[in-house]
Amino acid sequence: MVLRLSQLFLRTLREDPVDAEVASHKLLVRAGYIRRAAPGIYTWLPLGLSVLRKVEEIIRQEMAAIGAQEVHFPALLPREPYEATNRWTEYGEGLFRLQDRKGADYLLAPTHEEMFTLLVKDLYSSYKDLPLSLYQIQNKYRDEARPRAGLLRGREFIMKDSYSFDVDDAGLDASYAAHRAAYLKIFERLGLEVIPVAATAGAMGGSKSEEFLFPTDIGEDTFVRSAGGYYANVEAVTTVVPADIDFTNAPAAEVLDTPNTPTIDTLVAAANQLAPRSEADGGAWTAADTLKNVVLAVTLPTGERQIVVIGVPGDRAVDLKRVEANIGSHLPIAGEIGLEAANEEDLKKLPWLVKGYIGPGLSLDQPVLGLEGTSKVLFLVDPRVVSGTRWVTGANAEGKHVFGLVAGRDFTWDGVIESTEVRAGDPAPDGSGPLETARGIEMGHIFQLGRKYAEALDLKVLDQNGKQVVVTMGSYGVGVTRAVAALAEANHDDRGIVWPRSVAPADVHVVAVGRGEDIFEAAEKLSNELEAAGLEVIFDDRPKVSPGVKFGDAELVGVPTILAVGRGLVDGVVEIKDRRSGDAENIPVDKAVDYVVNAVRSR
Repeated sequence: MVLRLSQLFLRTLREDPVDAEVASHKLLVRAGYIRRAAPGIYTWLPLGLSVLRKVEEIIRQEMAAIGAQEVHFPALLPREPYEATNRWTEYGEGLFRLQDRKGADYLLAPTHEEMFTLLVKDLYSSYKDLPLSLYQIQNKYRDEARPRAGLLRGREFIMKDSYSFDVDDAGLDASYAAHRAAYLKIFERLGLEVIPVAATAGAMGGSKSEEFLFPTDIGEDTFVRSAGGYYANVEAVTTVVPADIDFTNAPAAEVLDTPNTPTIDTLVAAANQLAPRSEADGGAWTAADTLKNVVLAVTLPTGERQIVVIGVPGDRAVDLKRVEANIGSHLPIAGEIGLEAANEEDLKKLPWLVKGYIGPGLSLDQPVLGLEGTSKVLFLVDPRVVSGTRWVTGANAEGKHVFGLVAGRDFTWDGVIESTEVRAGDPAPDGSGPLETARGIEMGHIFQLGRKYAEALDLKVLDQNGKQVVVTMGSYGVGVTRAVAALAEANHDDRGIVWPRSVAPADVHVVAVGRGEDIFEAAEKLSNELEAAGLEVIFDDRPKVSPGVKFGDAELVGVPTILAVGRGLVDGVVEIKDRRSGDAENIPVDKAVDYVVNAVRSR
């Protein structure tokens, strides 16, 4: 059916919406694809739904190709399954919670691991039923504190989430590989460049995880890559750890008065004045010679506030995202946490942490970090802090620092954590060369969940020996609404969106330019013939709209081919323009349909 602009529920805008920051948000609103209903919540209009459904159809086809079967769960779910996995608490403030008229607790699902697990538990009980992959395309809800960038970070969004169920780890490996290949095919068909990168599992848990990132400067995720082919989300990068150093002949540590040196810069300046080093001893002191002890406050899902100190080289900044991704192995937590620098109230409760002069070892008759029995505060260090390394650091007393404090001799630690910023030029952990950093949008994420949810919800089957075994699971997500936004980000110019043919709301946009009845009759005839040839057609049949507005709308909406019927009709030709390249040709009217059909089918 030809979509007539005189009847289509569409109003384009000339100005960007005031709350829009990124191109996709601006253009999807201006071109009449979406409208804001509330912060982070959007209404889909007819053209937007057309693009959305085409993205969904590509996903469905590739899921079917690996044998996955579609189901559909409600978005409104009871509390009990999430209580069983402790995620009712773990999700913290990110969960939309509500009660029915009887006071029973419900939630708007942020994701559906529990429901998939319980469904399989309800219906399957034997290894003969596995492997199994189920998926859905469904609305999800997360109470984002700061929704932004239109569809890229909203409170309601559509996601394809699928789950694999296998008897053993070998089966999980196969299911994971199948989903990974399907994802690469999905993004290829969408025409969206993505890079699979190693990632941390985070609150989802599991043994392996990868993200599919769309590289763009507006992305919220930082990732790294090397010329040799290493790719990882910055949270998953591991530091190349230096070798331990023999400290047998290292001189004793020395405490020096260093008044008014609460920062790394002031400490380095004082060190070079008070204890200058010769070139043979390492040359002038730098920030890399200092050990900076950063005090953080972790708010657990229970609401409890836990203080953690992390010792890092003074030339490195702590990256809170990396801390958040990696601290779970050091604290008895699972789920979303809050993480921030400790505030004055936190420090008042720990008066022996002398702000600006915190350091491990050398007790000075007070509790300190890294000496057994002296502190209950968790003390973690950067991987570069290895046995035998020597540091200038706080002496746990106002105006004093200790020089030559030896790791492993003068202080110890509770654990090692990847916590500092990753820099361009750092070595790749696989030896493939120096790293460069880039930004991207997370388009998909796949996890080897293992048995976390199956154990919590008692999902077991009988194996070949008649023994009950816990099923092992994988989880695989694609952001469907986010894909629409990413496609608009990747495919636009200063005039509007330029959709790939695979998802465009129509194949051709016919524009009647002029006032003569013959022009509108010819455009009508061509539109019907194109539709009869199997193409999707938008026909701008508005009689009292200027040619400039019509062409402006056509370029803003972004259909790949624009066919203009106008003054050239007297010479028996119409203009056919490729929206992406801008190339235009005058084609005889009787050849126009075949020309457009060939252009569409040769995509």
